[in-house]
Amino acid sequence: MTDGQAFRYDGKRVVVVGGATGMGAAATRTAAGLGAEVVVLDRAPVDYPVAQFLQVDLGDRKQIDATLDELDGPVDALFSAAGMAAGPAVMRVNFIGHRHIIERMVAEKTLAAGSAICLISSVAGLGWQNHLPTLVEFLATPDFESADSWVSAHEGTNSYMFSKQVINAYVAREAYPLLSKGVRINAICPGPTDTPLAQANSWLGFDKQYREATGTTPLLAEQMGDVMVFLNSPAASGISGVSLLVDSGHVMASIGGSWEAGRPVIEFLMTQNAI
Repeated sequence: MTDGQAFRYDGKRVVVVGGATGMGAAATRTAAGLGAEVVVLDRAPVDYPVAQFLQVDLGDRKQIDATLDELDGPVDALFSAAGMAAGPAVMRVNFIGHRHIIERMVAEKTLAAGSAICLISSVAGLGWQNHLPTLVEFLATPDFESADSWVSAHEGTNSYMFSKQVINAYVAREAYPLLSKGVRINAICPGPTDTPLAQANSWLGFDKQYREATGTTPLLAEQMGDVMVFLNSPAASGISGVSLLVDSGHVMASIGGSWEAGRPVIEFLMTQNAI
């Protein structure tokens, strides 16, 4: 297409898990502005207009199933945006619940051929390839309960960092089996972004020196939402299995050596990020 229609969502139905605030809300607004009918699933209420809102706690598998039972008709794009920084439910909310939603929607063909999925990972998930055997072992758990039990049995895995490494591994590994069903899957890996979650956890200091040197401002939720909407659009039909860095070039400049000040922390994330 050469008229820009591949970027639009006219006639498409999308589901945003975690669309009440932050990057999920930004993706919701962008998709709706491009013509989508948007259904939001979230624990928190939505304070702006959407086609449908369904309340759900991703830490509770029964709630997830009851919510999915209320979804009628096909879904063209799924945005898995809900997340938390820490706490007893961090793996359930950041990944296990999302995987359960994806697998049920694919199995029931709610997400059918031609649809797409986008999750939110993080630069905190860098270096996942160094832990692939452990990640594959976890991903081999067949359902919500067994995944939760695996985490309980493996010290240090109920963490934000592990959840983001898992997302990157999951996206890479699911690229082939999902595409064989006509479904694409990708993720974004945001750098520190000015959202309520980042502010509450003081994450914006991570790239402050880089931003000052490049004259850039903190990344915004809208920038992340726009990239997610692109990845789930027909315009990105050739992209799958990718966890895309959205960090103003901080990580690549550090790896490439042009931003030497960033090398130590990026090398730590890439090579020494032990699970």
